[in-house]
Amino acid sequence: MDRIELIKGDITKLAVDAIVNAANNSLLGGGGVDGAIHRAAGPELKEYNRKYLKWCDTGDAKISPGFRLPAKYVIHTVGPVWRGGNNNEDELLASAYRRSLEVAVEHGDIKTIAFPNISTGVYGFPKERAADIAIKTVKEFLEQHPEIEKVIFVTFDDENYRIYKQKLGL
Repeated sequence: MDRIELIKGDITKLAVDAIVNAANNSLLGGGGVDGAIHRAAGPELKEYNRKYLKWCDTGDAKISPGFRLPAKYVIHTVGPVWRGGNNNEDELLASAYRRSLEVAVEHGDIKTIAFPNISTGVYGFPKERAADIAIKTVKEFLEQHPEIEKVIFVTFDDENYRIYKQKLGL
């Protein structure tokens, strides 16, 4: 699909309409990509989230300005913690991707969006399984929503890059 791209790099450097943050429920920053996005966006992001967004349920998504990032917006989503696969983890991860895209469409001026690997870091979601869910969910969404022109999967590590490259047939 020509509307899906894969890059290995730093999501905080992308000049896209929105980047997705693999956040925790508090939306106040954390480790991994969440911490990197908060550092790059500046302290305004944490203050905005504290004042206006307050909380995000697992599988849901909320939007904030990008502040000091090259991206106009940050869509914060909370993926599931892996607990063995029998606690709705697959459905919650698919929902995190889908809700992020729905928020982008609802916002109205987001045409390009970049995703990190949600839940595969400290949350422990198996990387291959997470990639299958991410790719399937994004492809299904794009089939119904031509207003999203480009989805970029941004991997930070070689293993995820290799997995996505193989699964996307690149």
